[in-house]
Amino acid sequence: MLFGHNSNVKIGETVYHVQTEDRGTSHANSYFDLLPLDAAREEKLKQRVSAQHHAILEELRSGTLKLAQHAMSAAPVKASTDSAPKGAPSDGAAHDSLNLELLNAKTWLSGKRATLQVLVSQKGTGAAVSGARVTARIEGAAEPAQHSTATGLDGKAQLAFDMPRLAGAECALVIEANNGKAQARLHFQLRAKPKVPAAG
Repeated sequence: MLFGHNSNVKIGETVYHVQTEDRGTSHANSYFDLLPLDAAREEKLKQRVSAQHHAILEELRSGTLKLAQHAMSAAPVKASTDSAPKGAPSDGAAHDSLNLELLNAKTWLSGKRATLQVLVSQKGTGAAVSGARVTARIEGAAEPAQHSTATGLDGKAQLAFDMPRLAGAECALVIEANNGKAQARLHFQLRAKPKVPAAG
């Protein structure tokens, strides 16, 4: 069974589409150590693909992974549909002035408990932003809920909650930060674990 993740990441004014998928044993990173695949090993493979995907996203966001810029005839796709009021003089600058980073991207989910450790900083200077509002929600959850907190003096905040039951086919973890008109958004695609029949 093939599976994977798709995410859009905005770096500066450019949106990159990151796709990580299992393409079988003959492609990319080897997983011969997990063969033959059974339910438990398939779950380990899914975790490996997920960890690789989130590691690439974090490398992109932190600037560790540098990408060549290509000239594009079309305007880059906007990562978020939020917009400042029309005619506001600081329209684009206010929107792009925050950096939002999930510090524990590889370990945020433990069992059914989500613990998000985030950092909100100024784009360009990297200065911590205290008092920014941070919210998190699971899109596609059976019972919609939003969790929020504010960043401390170090620009960090932690949100902890139990993962809801996923009802939609396209589920995602969405984290947003707001400080006045400045805002930032992270979007992580989620996949429901397949039900494994109990051995009887």
